[in-house]
Amino acid sequence: MFLNYIKEFFVKKSLKNNLRNVKNEVFTSNIQTIGLLIDESNFQHSKELIKELTLQGIAPENIKVVAYRDKFKQKETYSLPTFGKKQINWNAAIKEDFLNEFTDTELDLLISYYDIEKVILMMITSKSKAKFKVGFSSIDKSLNRWMMNTAIEDYKLFVTELFKYLKSIK
Repeated sequence: MFLNYIKEFFVKKSLKNNLRNVKNEVFTSNIQTIGLLIDESNFQHSKELIKELTLQGIAPENIKVVAYRDKFKQKETYSLPTFGKKQINWNAAIKEDFLNEFTDTELDLLISYYDIEKVILMMITSKSKAKFKVGFSSIDKSLNRWMMNTAIEDYKLFVTELFKYLKSIK
């Protein structure tokens, strides 16, 4: 338990260094690819959220999804690529290939679908090479370009408001 606090301290330190080097890219084109980072510890409607995104005209193969769980079991089978605290080491380096691929992929939009600040999720968001990042207003303001002030359970409102705003800035 104590080692988890030390690990979290070092990951926070690395996160602060990453936040100093944030580049704000300009949003100019249509959304083609979406990255979805979900905290499934607190949210149980991941499939419905993905369905709402496809209803907005995004092709399912253009939605890259990774899920985080506080209690991640290696031997359990999950429907989405899932990770836990052990997939990030003390230096905030990612151990899992699918997470490295997720952060290295240049996406048009990254949706950080979590409303509780967890260092590991924030680290994945900051390392992402997405052009535009959207999240909840309860998370650190320097992490996302756009913050939505909705409840995490109200995913339909989140998606409709997001696409309404995206259409208005084109």
